[in-house]
Amino acid sequence: MKLTDRIRGARLVGVLTGAGISTASGIPDYRGPDGVWTREPSAVDAFTLDNFMAHAETRRAFWRSYRGHAAWRAEPNAAHRALAELDGDGSAVRVLTQNVDGLHQKAGLAARKVLELHGSMHTTRCTGCAARFPTTEVLERDDDDPHCPHCAGILQPDIVLFGQKLDSEVLDRARNVAAASEVFLAVGSSLQVEPAASLCTVAVRSRATFVIVNRQPTPYDEDADFVLRDDIETVVPELCAAVRA
Repeated sequence: MKLTDRIRGARLVGVLTGAGISTASGIPDYRGPDGVWTREPSAVDAFTLDNFMAHAETRRAFWRSYRGHAAWRAEPNAAHRALAELDGDGSAVRVLTQNVDGLHQKAGLAARKVLELHGSMHTTRCTGCAARFPTTEVLERDDDDPHCPHCAGILQPDIVLFGQKLDSEVLDRARNVAAASEVFLAVGSSLQVEPAASLCTVAVRSRATFVIVNRQPTPYDEDADFVLRDDIETVVPELCAAVRA
């Protein structure tokens, strides 16, 4: 059966998105051929919890890169917009994103329909007293190693670093979405980071039509009903149109 026939009229579409969906918005990915960590493998050190907490210089390097990050200037691209429009046209779309950029919400998808598995760059929390602040306010201080104004604890952007567990409630909700989906799309993700990637297995076991859209091979390709290597900005709107057909 053709892909379009398998997904036509789906009432619940679950979408796992990774960095690849945002590259067309000017945000570099991490593990692609020109990814941040591909070009500079040592950069991953700043994203490791132990290093971030133990070394002020690691935090300074992190905040320097964060201050000038392309995500602050990025706008949703055709793929983000197509998913939001599909939800508005009657199919229920639930996005389970590994991204922290907030572009799905900026494209018009309601915040309650986006589960941010790895957190959000738009808020920052204190690792001591757990107070939260808008990240833009923290950056405006122009402090190269910002600390909490309440307890002087180390501030960390509200993202999941390596060595840090995902929010269990968010992950449980994501598993429920994957299990209930009629169609499950994995878009722009290397599917190398667990437990987020294991949501694909949940969807497959629940007999969802599983489609991978990614330029590079992934560990889950053999489990997919369809694997598409084409441009994400082109393919995702086409898939959304096929669901509506």
